Amino acid sequence: MESENAENLTARLSVIGPQDPPDVSASRRTCGRKAITNWVPTAVVYCEGNFGQVDGKTANGLVRHSQAYRILSVIDSRLEGRDSGQVLDNVSNAIPIVEDLEAAVTGAAQIPDTLIYGMAPSTGSMSPTDREVVLDAIALGMNIVSGLHEYLGDDPEISSAAHAANVTIRDIRKPRPSKDMRLFDGRVSKVKAIRIAVLGTDCAIGKRTTATVLAKVLNARGIKTVLVGTGQTGLMQGAKYGIAMDAVPPQFCCGELERVIVAASHGDEPDVILIEGQGALSHPAFCTSAFILRGSQPHAVVLQHAPKRAHRCDFPTMPMPEPKSEIALIEAFADTQVIGVTINHETMTDAEVDRAIDSLSRDLGVPVTDALTRPEVHLTDMVLTAFPQLRPVPLVAAE
Repeated sequence: MESENAENLTARLSVIGPQDPPDVSASRRTCGRKAITNWVPTAVVYCEGNFGQVDGKTANGLVRHSQAYRILSVIDSRLEGRDSGQVLDNVSNAIPIVEDLEAAVTGAAQIPDTLIYGMAPSTGSMSPTDREVVLDAIALGMNIVSGLHEYLGDDPEISSAAHAANVTIRDIRKPRPSKDMRLFDGRVSKVKAIRIAVLGTDCAIGKRTTATVLAKVLNARGIKTVLVGTGQTGLMQGAKYGIAMDAVPPQFCCGELERVIVAASHGDEPDVILIEGQGALSHPAFCTSAFILRGSQPHAVVLQHAPKRAHRCDFPTMPMPEPKSEIALIEAFADTQVIGVTINHETMTDAEVDRAIDSLSRDLGVPVTDALTRPEVHLTDMVLTAFPQLRPVPLVAAE
């Protein structure tokens, strides 16, 4: 009986499944007898020392876009007092950066529902300081969301504290049990939607951000589009379909990705399915791009590149590849075509972005744009040029 209770506790704490944010008490979900159906949990994102940096990509993504949580603040003492949108994109978003958890709680109207661990360290694990912050949040009654390879729900101290406080731990990267995983069987070839993978020349280069913007602008033009997430940040943001690819055993990666693409096709009947990329096909530290190309069988690829990045992220002795070589590798590896390139403008001036767009478009012979700083219509045109059978709603000029 004791072992059965322990199993039940672990199952409750280590929530599996990317779509559902933690449950809350009935008192938070209802007002009298009338249920609040549009309630979205509030969250503080912990990103000490890393917001706006490569290892803070989870926090960066959540500040830019989140359907599953209403982000109240970001914790990073280096940038305390600044607006997080200004730090990332020079556009205010009214999400402040605060010094610590105490300041985040004090600045909220009530204790936030959730603490999200907003970093993606190369080690995949927390520091001792991070651990204390998580335990302090649990003591305050906050649910915990983590995208680490280290499953917090399996940690005896953290899980015991969560049980005592009656809060939930959501381990985004925790995959389904192996017995429930699918092997690739080719069903993806019967999916009617056009499948476009957004890949890159490196990790942490903006693939998810570009895919999110592209999904938004295609839907705005009446082209029904679904984004399939393949990493922890997209799942935290609320991707309706997805898996954390780098936590799935290699034997099942292609099949599990195929499963969620087929589910997206059946569930939403979209015109376009976008697949978020991971790592880079040419990067020796990652194999997920290969699984994405095999499992999704994309009709086309959009390639993300950072022209001013000198070396691979976290690998200072590995020079960045040129887009031309990455395109050649992708098109040799899979029966697909790179239809355009998108730019990560890190450390670039606006004039440098213009020059990079002109130079790359001439050299590569494909459309090139920046999803965040150039007109969004350039992204839709990239897709419509490659797939003219898609029928967008005409743009209406402002009066």
